[in-house]
Amino acid sequence: MADVAQAAGVSSATVSYVISGKRPVAEHTRRVVEKAIADLGFSVNTVARSLRTGRSSIVALVVPDLSNPFFAQLAASLQEELRVLGLHVMVCDTKADREEERAFLREAVQQRFAGVVITPFRLVAKDFLVLSEAGIPAVVSADLPFGDNDLVTPDARAAIRAALTEVTEAGRRHIAMVAGPRDATGGDPRLNLLRSLAAQFGTALPGRLVVRGEHTREAGAVGFERLMRIRPRPDAVFCANDVVAIGAMDKAEELGIDIPGDVALIGHDDASFASLVRPRLTTVRYPAADVGRAAARLLIERLDGRSVRRTVHVKAEFISRGTVRTGP
Repeated sequence: MADVAQAAGVSSATVSYVISGKRPVAEHTRRVVEKAIADLGFSVNTVARSLRTGRSSIVALVVPDLSNPFFAQLAASLQEELRVLGLHVMVCDTKADREEERAFLREAVQQRFAGVVITPFRLVAKDFLVLSEAGIPAVVSADLPFGDNDLVTPDARAAIRAALTEVTEAGRRHIAMVAGPRDATGGDPRLNLLRSLAAQFGTALPGRLVVRGEHTREAGAVGFERLMRIRPRPDAVFCANDVVAIGAMDKAEELGIDIPGDVALIGHDDASFASLVRPRLTTVRYPAADVGRAAARLLIERLDGRSVRRTVHVKAEFISRGTVRTGP
């Protein structure tokens, strides 16, 4: 770092600020330092850092389903943000299993990970005590606050309202949902938000029009088939995420039900495949890349000594495609 500072004509502290992002640096100075870093082939000595701090250079990203493209994109964004600090992301896929989630938290303590970023699926707040007692910072990506951890959460009210506007303007009144499991972390905030806003549009979402299951394609197919047996049949189905929505589309084709002619379909997340299926999936976009960047910033601040809990709201957006109205 001293060599970089000498080559750039700045202090070692300035080099540190450029690398860590912990303090603002003038753009011209930043470019000079980054050029010196590139010219000298400098990289952070993570082994030395680990010996000094007693922690590894690994950040655990704990997610319920890595096959969901949303989490793959989140992982890529998080790694991109942390790599410049010499931190590396290890992705832990829990398969939405509570014991697996708890096991990965214990592993983070045993291996002295630098931090944990997690989308909990069946954990409760007390499960995080193992991290806090070990002094390992955690950032939670979830729809609701989760203990004393930093939180990245969607601001989805406007997006859901826009979805309901399009659905009701298309003449749909019998709204249903393929929701997540009852024992999921925090209940089901997506269902609760939809239900509260649907009432404002003069439509109800009674219990008989809600089916529950895992956040999987198979659960989407099973849930959609159950809803289609109800009379009068729902004419619009919201899904817990896009993977579930694809399962619903599979089952609709099997049953000879036209999407969107017979039933409108709305997903959630805007996974990479949502614009590739036909008809293209109408969905609520929760930008995974923004979630990853926000989680990285919160984690870096914790590692730099911030002790006050913070929440970052990431704005969701309604994406109108072809599964509510006939179109491209």
